Amino acid sequence: MDQDWEDRVTAAWSTFDDYAEDDAAAFRAVIDALADELPADSPLGLFERACAWDSTGHSDRAVPLYREALARGLGEVSGYKGRRAKIQLSSSLRNTGHPEEGVKLLSPELLAPSDELDDAVRATLALCLSSMGRDREGLSLALGALAPHLPRYQRAMAAYARQLVEPEE
Repeated sequence: MDQDWEDRVTAAWSTFDDYAEDDAAAFRAVIDALADELPADSPLGLFERACAWDSTGHSDRAVPLYREALARGLGEVSGYKGRRAKIQLSSSLRNTGHPEEGVKLLSPELLAPSDELDDAVRATLALCLSSMGRDREGLSLALGALAPHLPRYQRAMAAYARQLVEPEE
């Protein structure tokens, strides 16, 4: 990974909120120009393009790009961006009416090495589960993710989260 390129991508994303909604194409053009600097088969370029489509309200255009980025080894190039792609792809799949694919993609991430994206995994998975009518499981995940951040009641909330999905005795 080229740090200068990564820094310029980060800088571009830091301006995202400066673009008006009807200026989405201009923002995507900035990301496309950066992605064009990479080899055509680079999973990084595909990932950034997917993020740009997704962030500008086009989950349907983002899904195939996320899939291709992952298939081309994004997770090997950057484990962090690979995990982000799985979270974002799952969210886009839910938005396009395929939450079951999101659940299938994200469920293994619950067992992945822990990082700062753990709560995003759980939140997105909870939304996918809810979209499938599995609200208790989704609420359990959301409460379980929230519990460690509470100033008090962490143990109680974690227990309530487990009780939502454990069989009653």
